[in-house]
Amino acid sequence: MSDSPQPPSGELKNLSLEGEKAESERPSTPSSLTFTEQFKTFAKFGDPKSDGRQITLSNSDKWMKQAKVIDGKKITTTDTGIAFKKLKSTKVGILDYQKFLEDLAKSKKIEVADIKSKLTNCGQPGHHGLGNVKNTSTVNRLTDASKFTGTHKQRFDEAGKGKGIAGRKDLVDSSGYVSGYQNKDSYEKKE
Repeated sequence: MSDSPQPPSGELKNLSLEGEKAESERPSTPSSLTFTEQFKTFAKFGDPKSDGRQITLSNSDKWMKQAKVIDGKKITTTDTGIAFKKLKSTKVGILDYQKFLEDLAKSKKIEVADIKSKLTNCGQPGHHGLGNVKNTSTVNRLTDASKFTGTHKQRFDEAGKGKGIAGRKDLVDSSGYVSGYQNKDSYEKKE
């Protein structure tokens, strides 16, 4: 037998970095996140200064709408506002947020696990459900520069392209002639 140490191959499989869960504890799909990770993601959504530790009522409502917890019938934004204000804070951490969810579920007679499941599986924050805007005849009529009247008509050329600053402001003519003079630059020309 040799006295050289053997590599700890069995122990390496179970090691994980601090703050990470072992792979066996992770959800089965790679794109799904845990409730805590979703909380951090939605807490940061739209707020570049947020570190993800606390969530606002506004972001909570966005999260719940995306997860279809807020449906406008059983649970509304008014219900979430009332439950959130009971915590007496504009931003709450994850522990207080779980109390908020429990209070909301109790008042609406819904299981907390159902709400958490929907919140966990709703995906990344974003603008979901918005399709392409259809270009209707109304939009065409309202954006057709050839039909503009008054001062708006002066802001575009014949092709419908905007004139920029020249179309918005009266630029001073510093040529020395009074406005409306027809024979500009004709004084020196003698025939």
